[in-house]
Amino acid sequence: MNKVTVTGLLKEWRAGSAQALQRLTPIVYNTLHNMAAHHMRRENPGHTLQTTALVNEAFVQLVDASVEWQSRAHFLGVAANMMRHILVDQAKAKGRSKRGGDRQQVTYLESRIFEEANREPDIQDLDTVLSRFAVLDERKAKVVELSFFGGLTYEEIAEVLQISPATVDRELRLGKAWLRKELEQDAAGPAKS
Repeated sequence: MNKVTVTGLLKEWRAGSAQALQRLTPIVYNTLHNMAAHHMRRENPGHTLQTTALVNEAFVQLVDASVEWQSRAHFLGVAANMMRHILVDQAKAKGRSKRGGDRQQVTYLESRIFEEANREPDIQDLDTVLSRFAVLDERKAKVVELSFFGGLTYEEIAEVLQISPATVDRELRLGKAWLRKELEQDAAGPAKS
């Protein structure tokens, strides 16, 4: 996605240019498809949401969003956040029971939370813990969200958040450790007295 072109087109579109939206649509759709494909490759077999459905839903929400687009980086951040909410809403709509069963499992190959455990976190549990984390450290939570739900590279995350790739690496490692601890505690249930 060309930074200058996309930023300009986003601003032109927000200013009311139908031609800008027409030029922007294939670029945005391709970017969303890459983000969704990155995420869906990491899903367990048997998940019900397909890449195209995720892309279409995110695209519709982005087109309908009343956002003052600031840049390509801003777009990537908003798109990752929308994909997170679409995936969580889809999991909730499936009527997943709180204690397992057929809840949608999240599998991330290169950015796994449970590297030594024998199970992956549920997408709803991950969303809940990530929301708690955002209260404590909004930027680290955003780094995790952009990596897990957006599939963004360290460089893209750095651009979105205006931090260095080294900071992204450090904050992602810290964020994953915090999430792992919280998810393990949640899985263990309340402490017995």
